[in-house]
Amino acid sequence: MSAVSSRLPVFPWDKLEPYKATASAHPDGIVDLSVGTPVDPVPALIQEALVAAADTPGYPTVWGTKELRDALTGWCERRLGATGFAHENVLPVVGSKELVAWLPTQLGLGAGDRVAYPRLAYPTYEVGARLCGAEPVVYDDPTELDPAGLKLLWLNSPSNPTGKVLGKDELTRIVAWAREHGVLVFSDECYLELGWEAEPVSVLHPDVCGRSYEGIVAVHSLSKRSNLAGYRAAFIAGDAAVLGELLQIRKHGGMMTAAPVQAATVAALGDDTHVAKQRARYAARRAGLRAALEGHGFRIEHSEASLYLWATRDEPCWDTVAYLAGKGILVAPGDFYGTAGERFVRVAFTATDERVEAAVKRLG
Repeated sequence: MSAVSSRLPVFPWDKLEPYKATASAHPDGIVDLSVGTPVDPVPALIQEALVAAADTPGYPTVWGTKELRDALTGWCERRLGATGFAHENVLPVVGSKELVAWLPTQLGLGAGDRVAYPRLAYPTYEVGARLCGAEPVVYDDPTELDPAGLKLLWLNSPSNPTGKVLGKDELTRIVAWAREHGVLVFSDECYLELGWEAEPVSVLHPDVCGRSYEGIVAVHSLSKRSNLAGYRAAFIAGDAAVLGELLQIRKHGGMMTAAPVQAATVAALGDDTHVAKQRARYAARRAGLRAALEGHGFRIEHSEASLYLWATRDEPCWDTVAYLAGKGILVAPGDFYGTAGERFVRVAFTATDERVEAAVKRLG
């Protein structure tokens, strides 16, 4: 039996353990700005919805409740500008990472097929391609790719790790190119609610897709906007034919969002107040860290959206990781996201106010 794991790269976060130990030895404790996991409380109205649905002994459905599908379609129309959305245009998933990792397999891709993603990107795009035996391909501009054998094109705006935002005109051009060549587009938009110096746009916006969802699907998560990383609450939206096929496959695979999480998702998507409050927290942390890093000699590139600052001291990224670990600050090396990130680090601003203030003080 051949090990499937042999197809995959080394799990990157394991490499950080020695630097985490160094940072943890700081007299005032570690400031962990590496993974970017939410630390603020789950909003009360979401917790209450979860508890109210706790007595749910039966199996949930893969497609979710009618109330959940209503909430998903309504949010896509209200927040993304989608038009004419029906239940067939949405599908809940068990966290967006699961979807990214297993999508190529569920689409039936394999040897001879190609999966493309940005040169600087979330590592799980590559993992998904390798799990099914497809060829991973990186790009700077996807329209310059050879479309032969290209079955899946990942977009990511706002970007993880850089925070770069693709403008409406650029998205429109890419979608048109993909349709011309019969390439399926999945757009990872999990940070769309977190634009700072740019206003992110969805591929589902009518100015981008021309009011047709053919060949395009958007991926959204509640992990960042609503502090629900622990709930694994996410969904995909777009081409009904693609989602219908995935629904049938996921039924066989038992990929069901837990019923209490479905109820919590309905509550979360129906309330904008908690999103605004969380944005304000992140904005303040971002401003403090950015000023401290720049004052300390770092240069920040892109970072106009998302939960990260893409920073460099124009040196190898692991040198920067070691330097900051010596100050008790743990960050992610840029080469986790591709060789193009070898001289950058990704700095998350998801730590508590107290820990962010500690980092600012150490950098000062």
